[in-house]
Amino acid sequence: MKPTSPRRFKRLHEQILLSRAFSLLLSWLIAVVAPFVMFWSWQSLFNPTGGQQTALITTSLSCVLCYIGLQRLRQIYPGGRAAAFIIPIVLLIYGAATLVTLLLRVEVSRYLLLSSAVISVLWFHIEYTLTYKYMRLKLGVVTGGLYTDEIVQLDFIDARPLPELCLGDRRYDGVVADFRSINDDTQRFLTQCALNRIPVYDAKQIYESLTGKVKINRMSENNMGALLPSPVYERIKTCIDILLVLITLPIVLPIAVVTAILVRLESPGPVIYTQTRIGQGNKPFTIYKFRSMRFDRAAPEQFAGENDPRITRVGKVIRKLRIDELPQFLNVLKGEMSLVGPRPEQPSFVAEYDQKIPFYSYRHIVKPGISGWAQVRHGYTASMDETQVKIEHDFYYIKNCSLGLDLIIAILTIKIMLTGFGAR
Repeated sequence: MKPTSPRRFKRLHEQILLSRAFSLLLSWLIAVVAPFVMFWSWQSLFNPTGGQQTALITTSLSCVLCYIGLQRLRQIYPGGRAAAFIIPIVLLIYGAATLVTLLLRVEVSRYLLLSSAVISVLWFHIEYTLTYKYMRLKLGVVTGGLYTDEIVQLDFIDARPLPELCLGDRRYDGVVADFRSINDDTQRFLTQCALNRIPVYDAKQIYESLTGKVKINRMSENNMGALLPSPVYERIKTCIDILLVLITLPIVLPIAVVTAILVRLESPGPVIYTQTRIGQGNKPFTIYKFRSMRFDRAAPEQFAGENDPRITRVGKVIRKLRIDELPQFLNVLKGEMSLVGPRPEQPSFVAEYDQKIPFYSYRHIVKPGISGWAQVRHGYTASMDETQVKIEHDFYYIKNCSLGLDLIIAILTIKIMLTGFGAR
């Protein structure tokens, strides 16, 4: 067996220039020190007054938290390397810092907070662009077995099949193989890779991590048991849902009143549209939405087309911004829904999918949500094939549900509200 090559970025200059410490230091100098010096002076940086010191500490903590948050997202969650995370994370952290200083009545330079936030957004985008080709995951894939061919076809990583059990002169971030279908020679090769500090990944786990999907036609009974969410997590999530709904009511209610007036003025029919959906435990419940289409109670259940003529002018706007979902806050307070979870489907669709898609009803193990992993990753579905992909995203969420993943979905929901991604 030929010797393996060392892992990527093991050379000294690579370790320094691509290290987190160097990147964090550079980010701090650009996003915190530079605007501080521009507004005051170098002398103030080394001998700050009380207010300057508070401003320096606040912006430094915000910058560091932004950096850590972005790095964490890129490593743990599928799609975490997307630049779409940058603006929401920076706004969230700097906004929280501003709110805390206001509540504590601490004097902090608004100029420094604002300029540091703007520069952070610009710099993190620049850094992402400059380092993308270096930070793009490069994997050697031992062909054969489940998932390996699909991993090679992923376009957002550099996955290369290994025709022989040898890495040659190429350096990889890791090696992937299907642990359920490897022979003795492959095991020796993977052992040699591990001894050379090259990570070895199971094809199934790396596929789920990279795509955010769980293949539902290849699940064993052990996988089914692993998909049970933690009861503690569910109770904490319910409390957070109710608290967030109550906190946001002063903002949501005025928007809801204006929306209701516009809907009523544009076309006849009820302002709130109700419909039966299937919730947790396969139990039906009534969902509430602002009506975005012409009212026809006798119309059959069907998908909304991209340019559906039934959608009103006001409906197009509120569907794009997801304002039509605001009445579902009442479903959250009633305990029928969560802010985050798989979207509930209509009974006729559930009956059809349950016959055609294996394990479909298992998605009802958790409460349905106003927004969900499938919505922010895949968007709207209008066919059986798209629904299959959507369910795979739902199963990934159920298998990996956590407050951290819920936060990611919330951040991505803000993005799709601004872009209209997946709206119909």
